[in-house]
Amino acid sequence: MRKGHYLGASLIALVAAGPAFAQDKAAAPASASAVVEEIIVTATKREQTLQDVPISVAVTSPKTIERAQIRDLIDLQSVVPSLKVSQFNAVGQTNFIIRGFGNGNGNDGIESSVGVFIDGVYRSRSAAALDDLPEVERIEVLRGPQSTLFGKNVSAGAISIVTKRPEFDFGGKAEVSLGNYNLRQVKGTVTGPLSDTVAARLSASVNKRDGFARNVTTGNDVNDRDRWSIRGDLLWQPNDKASVRIIGDYNKISEVCCAVASIYNGPATQFIGAPAPYGMGKPVGDPAKVFDRDVIFNTDPTNSLEGKGLSGQVDYDLGVAKLTSITAYRQQENASYQDVDFTGADLANKLDGNRIKTFTQELRLASNGDGPLNWLVGAFYQNEKLDTGRTIDYGKDMRAYAEGLSGQVPAALLQALPAYLRPALTGKSNIYALEFLQSLATPSVKPGSTYFQTGQGIDDDYSMKQRSYSLFAQADYRITEKLTITGGLAYMNDRKRVASNVVLRDPFSALNLQAVPQFTALGLPGNLYGALGGLQFYYGNTSNHAPVNFPNANESGELKGDKVTYAIRAAYDFGAVNAYVSYSTGWKAGAYNLSSDSRPPNANGVGRTAAPEDVSVYEAGVKANFPGGYLNVAIFDQSIKGFQSNAYTGIGYSLVNAGEESVRGFEVDSAYRPTGWLALTASATYLDPKYDSFTGAACVNYDTVRCPINPLTGLRPNFRDLTGDKPAAIPKWSLSTSATVTHDLGKGYEGFARVEYDYVSKTQLSETTPPNLSTYGQNIVNASLGVSNTKHQIELTLWGRNLTNDDNLIATFPTVAQDGSYSGYPNAPRTYGVTLRKSF
Repeated sequence: MRKGHYLGASLIALVAAGPAFAQDKAAAPASASAVVEEIIVTATKREQTLQDVPISVAVTSPKTIERAQIRDLIDLQSVVPSLKVSQFNAVGQTNFIIRGFGNGNGNDGIESSVGVFIDGVYRSRSAAALDDLPEVERIEVLRGPQSTLFGKNVSAGAISIVTKRPEFDFGGKAEVSLGNYNLRQVKGTVTGPLSDTVAARLSASVNKRDGFARNVTTGNDVNDRDRWSIRGDLLWQPNDKASVRIIGDYNKISEVCCAVASIYNGPATQFIGAPAPYGMGKPVGDPAKVFDRDVIFNTDPTNSLEGKGLSGQVDYDLGVAKLTSITAYRQQENASYQDVDFTGADLANKLDGNRIKTFTQELRLASNGDGPLNWLVGAFYQNEKLDTGRTIDYGKDMRAYAEGLSGQVPAALLQALPAYLRPALTGKSNIYALEFLQSLATPSVKPGSTYFQTGQGIDDDYSMKQRSYSLFAQADYRITEKLTITGGLAYMNDRKRVASNVVLRDPFSALNLQAVPQFTALGLPGNLYGALGGLQFYYGNTSNHAPVNFPNANESGELKGDKVTYAIRAAYDFGAVNAYVSYSTGWKAGAYNLSSDSRPPNANGVGRTAAPEDVSVYEAGVKANFPGGYLNVAIFDQSIKGFQSNAYTGIGYSLVNAGEESVRGFEVDSAYRPTGWLALTASATYLDPKYDSFTGAACVNYDTVRCPINPLTGLRPNFRDLTGDKPAAIPKWSLSTSATVTHDLGKGYEGFARVEYDYVSKTQLSETTPPNLSTYGQNIVNASLGVSNTKHQIELTLWGRNLTNDDNLIATFPTVAQDGSYSGYPNAPRTYGVTLRKSF
């Protein structure tokens, strides 16, 4: 149905409608009012027009996805400024952030604050949503907490991907893309009837590309693309009241990823690169050449990810209401292997992976009818089993590295030793001297071959069983023709049961350097080598210098929580302008730290778990139209109490609750079509974040005031106070603009040109990295140029992304086991290519 669009749609929605809009304008005077197709969304789990939904939603259409070359959710952020998606040191370690809030990357015990749903099925882990996009009907990005209707892991927002259903008319689409870096992508979908009541759709894609970076050590590409997927979709409509939809999918990723560049080489890294006798003489990265994208690993980082799932949706019209049931089972396996010291020295290598099995069931009942009251009630259940682990092994160069950092035995110590011992220790390292002195009392300690040996390290293995459910209800009541009040309520309950099996195979980390027993027997101070604590990469800051596996006598290994959340909204239709105000709350369940930084609870309340997040947001917005254009504005004040900070420390993750983090800001979506052949869009997000209270932030090397090194132990305090500071990785400004020109070329051909500019203001990317090394912004230009023929249903598009080759870092972090050094992930360089698309 086509009608006057009396209310402002999001800028993305207008871009989606651009081609149809252009045709209407071409046939009408330039001053005629703009008309576009009505956009249907399911942001509130019932079909509504975009303008009737009193929340901030961005909608991306198939046409925008095609012409903007959006291939996956990482690309989607270029047209939705409030959404940030980052991929880190492995394919499966991807983070989604909305309005500056989001976490869950890398630590399997913490779930994302942004939920991803594909055809109503919740993808519980970010890696489960990384496949290339299927044949999409639309993508909705819901900004702000959505816990009232979507559950416990949408405290920052939700991404809902709605795919095209099977059709009873035969048809399909095929496309081939070729590009630089030897890009080769083939996608296809075909749909049609199997009988009068059954239709099917089969879709598949293959995506291959050489790497953006090169491993100098091996000569091989890094950050390549090698993935494929297949998806079957069956629709049964026995009558006009019932429908059953069954979807099965499988995807496989096998890639060499991800490139890591040295952005600062501290003393430890300099020692690795310095020639003998001053260092190890091994290749290290050059911080002056970060964006040459030449990386140095002693082995190529490999990734393997396999996902598969089956879902069924049943809809039945009961007359007064519509009953919907969505049942799904998903299984995912993810494994990666990488050189974690990111140098040419063979110091340490990590093998990690997980296996996840998830069952979900949703039931909901939504009212039918056009009366003043509309309501929806429902329930959601999730049962998930997670097995995750990692193995870190020291390499053949680790001993030389540790000896070099420990330094030679000082003359003062030699003089303090009995004369007969001095020749054996003269010119030796402190690590060797420690072993030698221990061996005098304990012969099993062998000087030169006890500590930092090849194959030593740690095994971190965990299993987690999770059960959660929610009950929810929402009602809209139209008080007058202009005023509608909405109220929503949800009860959420979550339980996690975790068991650990951590084995420390690093005897040096197991030492209590403050009281070495053999030293006492020799009449030496027990803490003679206490200052070497900085080389204890695991459990050096614990009293027992060893993992404490759980459940145990003091820890049940079970984490329970429940919460009632609610939302209240009022919307008023002024005619050309709709306005709304709302207050909503959200909740995210507690989390376990499934890394070697996991500790039993201690005196200050910081342990291996994080308490739940409680979210609240005040929001007001207007959605307006004017001749030829649209304007949406939303202002908000959002707060998270107990934000689950998940900071990477270089070895593990520091999972702690911030007392409170808040962000105030606004979002603007606008579009204007001055003529029938030109469409302009602009959207912006402004964020002003603050840690209102955060006394347990991870200590870092560069903050010497709040994190001084103890000269007796070589260790820093565990925590620092960031209260009043601005959280990292939240840019003040994010902008996206585009201009699309269409032109009738005659004989059924139409040409188009699209230019897009994306801007992100400079911001510190990580609190664990110095601001002068980790402050970056973005200035990205994307464009496409194409020609299409409606009669023959064919389109040829030339496209380019990051055309100006803007260089920036995606994220930064402390380099593993190299205190004072820092690394980062470079962004993708300029890419370009051609796509041929044929529909039938």
